[in-house]
Amino acid sequence: MSDFWVFGYGSLMWNPGFEHQGGQPALLRGAHRSLCVYSWVHRGTQERPGLVFGLDRGGACRGMAWRVSGSLREQTVNYLRAREQVTMVYLETWRKIRLQSGDTAEALTYVVDRAHPQYAGALPLDRQLEIVGDAAGQSGKNPEYVLNTASHLRDLGIKDHNVSWLAERLR
Repeated sequence: MSDFWVFGYGSLMWNPGFEHQGGQPALLRGAHRSLCVYSWVHRGTQERPGLVFGLDRGGACRGMAWRVSGSLREQTVNYLRAREQVTMVYLETWRKIRLQSGDTAEALTYVVDRAHPQYAGALPLDRQLEIVGDAAGQSGKNPEYVLNTASHLRDLGIKDHNVSWLAERLR
């Protein structure tokens, strides 16, 4: 079985949680990073939802691609489904990415399902800040999630105005 790639644009950039053979920055076209998913489990509850990132339609997204040994395909996909698909808010897809090396590859990617009740859409930044501010779930506090993502985007030299704006106000 051949090696494969997993594309991360939120916590998968800084906490992949699966065994990999290394990673490199990558670009995915046709979707953009957006704080557009109400989190009912990891960073909030149904009673007090948080917000997590999703890949939403249009634009492009820079993130991290992780190379995984083909021998670990089933184990890795099962892990990712358990982590990312708790409420089935994402569509598991294979998308073409351009690696920093210049090569292209197909990567396992989780894209937001706009028909799902957890899809928040494009909320104004002030509203995002209000929701994230004191939400918490099984994986921790929502502000920590946004700040960790902002920190890793900065470390990778990726500019994301909305994430930076939120991070400045959450600090």
